[in-house]
Amino acid sequence: MLFGEDCVKLKTMRNLPMRFLAMAAALLLAAPLAGRAAEGSLDPAARPIETFYAALVDTMKHGQQLGLQGRFRQLTTVVDEAFNIPAMAQLSVGPSWASVSEVDKNAIIGAFERMTVAGYAKNFAKFEGEQFAVDPVVKARNEDKIVETKLIGGDHSIIPFNYRMRLTDGKWKIVDVYLNGYVSQLALRRADFSSTIASSGPSGLVKKINELVDKQMTGG
Repeated sequence: MLFGEDCVKLKTMRNLPMRFLAMAAALLLAAPLAGRAAEGSLDPAARPIETFYAALVDTMKHGQQLGLQGRFRQLTTVVDEAFNIPAMAQLSVGPSWASVSEVDKNAIIGAFERMTVAGYAKNFAKFEGEQFAVDPVVKARNEDKIVETKLIGGDHSIIPFNYRMRLTDGKWKIVDVYLNGYVSQLALRRADFSSTIASSGPSGLVKKINELVDKQMTGG
C-alpha cells in the first residue's frame, strides 16, 4: 500500500495494465521464474527473492480457495522471512525514529508488517501466468546489494522491480523495493510517515496504517 503522493510519483507507469499497477502499489510480484540461473550459481542475496516469488506463486495458485484472510495468514511467514520489516519501518519513519519509544516502535513495526502482508494478500489473489526473471548478476551498493528482477505479464508487458538487500544476522533480507526499477518505496513513504508522526504522534501513524489495512482487507 502506498500513501498519498506515492500514486502521483508513479504516473510514469500509467500506460501499464491496471492489474500491474495494483501489483506495483502493493509492491511485488509472482510466478514461475523466467531465465533463472542454476541454484548453485545464484548470489546469496538473490536467493531470498526467488524463495519469496516461489511462495507467492503458490499462494496465488490457491488464492481463491484460501480467500483473502487465508492468503494473509499464509503470506505472513513468507514476508517475515524475505523482508527486514523493522529496518524498513525505521527507514520509512526517518530521523524521528530515534525519539520514538520502544513500545511505539514495536507498534509501528507491527502495523508496517500488516500493511506489507495485506498488500500482497489483496493484490495477488490468483495466478494468471505472470512470470518473474531474477538477474543472477547482483550489484553492490556499499554494504548492501541490489537484485534486479522483471515481472513479465501474459501480454508480454514488462515491469522491473529491484530490491535492496541487507545482511541481517547472517541472512540477506529486503530493506527497500524500487518500483518500476528506480522509485524507492521507502522514499515515497517517508514524507507521509514523518508528517503523520509530527502531527499525530507515533500512535497516530499506527492508527492511520491500521485503518488503511482494515479497509484493504475487506472483501475477498
